Amino acid sequence: MPLFEGLGSGGEKTAVVIDLGAAYTKCGFAGETGPRCIIPSEIQRPGLQQPIQVVQYNINTEELFSNLKEFIHMLYFRHLLVNPRDRRVVIIESILCPSHFRETLTKVFFKHFEVPSVLFAPSHLMSVMTLGINSALVMDCGYSETLVLPVYEGIPILSAWEALPLAGKAIHKELEAQLVEQCTVDTDSSTGQSLPAAIGNIQEDVVEDIKVRTCFVSDLQRGLKIQDAKFNLEGTAERPDPPPDVDYPLDGEKILHIKGSIRDSVIEMLFEQDNEEKSVATLMLDALVKCPIDTRKTLSENLVVVGGTAMLPGFTHRLLAEIRLLAESPRYQQALSTKTYRVHSPPAKPNCTAWLGGAIFGALQDILGSRSVSRDYYNQTGRIPDWCSLSAPPPESLYDAGKTPPPLMKRAFSTEK
Repeated sequence: MPLFEGLGSGGEKTAVVIDLGAAYTKCGFAGETGPRCIIPSEIQRPGLQQPIQVVQYNINTEELFSNLKEFIHMLYFRHLLVNPRDRRVVIIESILCPSHFRETLTKVFFKHFEVPSVLFAPSHLMSVMTLGINSALVMDCGYSETLVLPVYEGIPILSAWEALPLAGKAIHKELEAQLVEQCTVDTDSSTGQSLPAAIGNIQEDVVEDIKVRTCFVSDLQRGLKIQDAKFNLEGTAERPDPPPDVDYPLDGEKILHIKGSIRDSVIEMLFEQDNEEKSVATLMLDALVKCPIDTRKTLSENLVVVGGTAMLPGFTHRLLAEIRLLAESPRYQQALSTKTYRVHSPPAKPNCTAWLGGAIFGALQDILGSRSVSRDYYNQTGRIPDWCSLSAPPPESLYDAGKTPPPLMKRAFSTEK
């Protein structure tokens, strides 16, 4: 557990900070520089070969409650090794998280683990806190989707968010399809076998490992040439020379031959505009156009890119080049007069930036106590207020004494999501 946790802040123990992502969960203690553990967001049930994903929105409440209870139990008693009743909880959440999921998660913490209080913090706002600035245009390119949200003077501009289902999951699907179609496998007995004939279905974790170890993002000029060669039906566009092929070992006995053309082309799907002229780069500019005109210059000069997919080599450089190129197009030239775009370098890896912001926020004991929702309040009301309506939370002493909140305070917490 954290060193000297009983010193200072009246002896209150440090809070637990949890960033529950679709693919991976980051968990640790407030005030620390990095999470204690980064584990897949899944549980293994006896008798089932495939693990169960924890972050699922399309299942019934009872099954979701059971999955979350088992997963949170594993976090506390296998990785953190602390008593949940002794510590507050800071949960990093996405603004697109359904109310059904967050209410079930709250019920797990309060009813089963009996934590003192829970604070839901938006991931984009927490990412800005790591930089010591008040305003930024934040892109979270994770596993399920890419989500852009402007934050101005510490307030998320909810009307300007943009999202697209182009992220790690889409890359994995495209990479798997290209591996099955183009690559061959060598075994002890034969060479040049097709991948399905040699190993059958390729596992998700293997596809992810191949992506992390072999794939990269090309620069702007090379990427545009790859896209021209891909979509040119006449075949007149020439594709740049591919990088070297890679031999990837499978279960120690088989060798997968990965073509170089796959390594630099599979990530291009993030920057290829679809039929609606949407890509991860246009999300930033579209969100900027939706913002008030007097905020655009500040936001364009403070771009923040987080999420696991943003850790791909060359991603940030390519994204900034795409933004500058698109800003000169007629579509955005008149709407955006700003010409300066700068990307910050947060003091953490992109996949842990939001968690670090939550750890900083959780270390501020006075603010944490005033912004959190206590167990007594939850037991009285049976619900958790949305973070965007949590402007003036009730003091915890009010509920510790068993008193009834005043009517004005009730109305402040009655806004539905």
